[in-house]
Amino acid sequence: MRLSRPVVCGLAGGAVVVALWVTSSQVAGRGATGQSATAGCDLATASGVALAGARVTGAAPVAAGAFTPRPAAAPLRDLPAFCRIEAEATPSADSRVTFEVWIPSPWNGKIVTTGNGGYGNGLSYRDMANALTQGYAAVGGDTGHQTAADDLLWGRNHPERVTDWGSRSIHAIIVPARRIVERMAGRPPRRAYFYGCSTGGHQAYAEMQRYPQDFDGVIAGAPGNNRVRLNVGFLWQFVANRRQGRGALIVPAAKLPLITRAAVAACDANDGVTDGVVDDPRRCGFDPTVLSCAGGERPDCLTDEQVGALKQMYAGARNPRTGAVIYPGWPPTSEALTVSADGAPVSGWHQYWGAAEPTRVNFWRAWLFDDPAWDPWRFDFDGHVALADQVLGPLVDQTSPDLSAFQSRGGKAIVYQGWQDPVVNAIDTIAYYERLRDRQGSQAATDAFFRLFLVAGMGHCGGGTGAVSFGNGGPPPVVDADHDLLMALDAWVDQGRAPERIIAAGLPAGAPNGAVRTRPLCAYPRRATYVGTGSTDLAENFVCR
Repeated sequence: MRLSRPVVCGLAGGAVVVALWVTSSQVAGRGATGQSATAGCDLATASGVALAGARVTGAAPVAAGAFTPRPAAAPLRDLPAFCRIEAEATPSADSRVTFEVWIPSPWNGKIVTTGNGGYGNGLSYRDMANALTQGYAAVGGDTGHQTAADDLLWGRNHPERVTDWGSRSIHAIIVPARRIVERMAGRPPRRAYFYGCSTGGHQAYAEMQRYPQDFDGVIAGAPGNNRVRLNVGFLWQFVANRRQGRGALIVPAAKLPLITRAAVAACDANDGVTDGVVDDPRRCGFDPTVLSCAGGERPDCLTDEQVGALKQMYAGARNPRTGAVIYPGWPPTSEALTVSADGAPVSGWHQYWGAAEPTRVNFWRAWLFDDPAWDPWRFDFDGHVALADQVLGPLVDQTSPDLSAFQSRGGKAIVYQGWQDPVVNAIDTIAYYERLRDRQGSQAATDAFFRLFLVAGMGHCGGGTGAVSFGNGGPPPVVDADHDLLMALDAWVDQGRAPERIIAAGLPAGAPNGAVRTRPLCAYPRRATYVGTGSTDLAENFVCR
């Protein structure tokens, strides 16, 4: 279905801005049921519902058109009329999770809860708007803290707030949100879905593992579910890229684009197509010594010390006593996927190297050691990892491959991951999938309820050089179950149509007149393979094998 109104959608990662096409009237209200949600949309009506551990704090109708949810938020445009309810949940004595419920008129009888990003408290208004325009009631919360700063200090000496952020806040809001929707729309939601990326993907895993009855289906992008080890990985990169005496970076951020270009050149054709987009960098064996300087250091090559540091980062965090991998190294081609006009890295490894201190240092300083003076150079990649697993793992990790309760209740999961993601490591996302498959005992048993889609040329949640638009950051060029994540999940849950592939779209480098490249995303371990004839910019010329 081709749609008819242009929207400019900037995807996460900052590299790709695609002119997309959507008409809200064509997607909103499909299968609309129940009374008008905006009729009687007021605090007196909304607060009349009995809620356990939660209360409504505000309610008001919002007219169709543009809406700015908060003074500092970007305006949302072309929304249907909806009832906006504000509320808060208190799952513990030291908890406060504020959330919003948006119910459109007409309503399709289903509800979508959206996830969050990082350690902040911002609601994913764009994702809520995307669900709303498809006719869903939309829910979003602040993860359990009201501190705008993303510095993690809000969790120091507050384990319940860390638990809310790491495991519980989505459960705390979806239960009362269902009751609120029933009160305002006249009937309970027929289906409930979760949609999120990064911390949102982490939250989806928490729901499947800890609260399997909450959702009929989840969408989990770039799931940072292995949270303790992910932060160990960031800390490893910080240490590996500095000399023993600390000081400046060994591999400067300015050289990351050079490394990525070399890795892409080495790996580009491993999917049978030379197009500047790498499918599965594990298969090409990139060796950074090809960039070695013949003489002294120059901007276009790497010194022996820089090659050594880079290899240590590729190898991943290791236990110094046993040599065991703690967290895998990020794969080649993820170093600096996107660059600015002057060639400087925009998204890449450097975002987590920090300056004098590593990024996320307060995960250790405030949450684990409770020591404002703790020095990250004292981190023990043996004993301190074990301590973090014991103390913080139960609060923030979602690593169990036992999804039997979610599976037995008929739950479905669509997971997606960018191969060039410099934040959540694709190798770790695949490792979880393979542990799940081992537990299930077969590919078929896993495919029956859980599918992973790896995206070539995509960074963190979106953006990049490949076909990276498929309902993961707003509506794709074509909005149907073959092209849009949320519609694909709904078709799987409601109609039993499992997503064998999802068609993604993007703008190839140097494309004339804004031509759009399409490429199938295949359910892992299948890969998109060129059939050998026809344009390599058309999904129809690829098969999943």
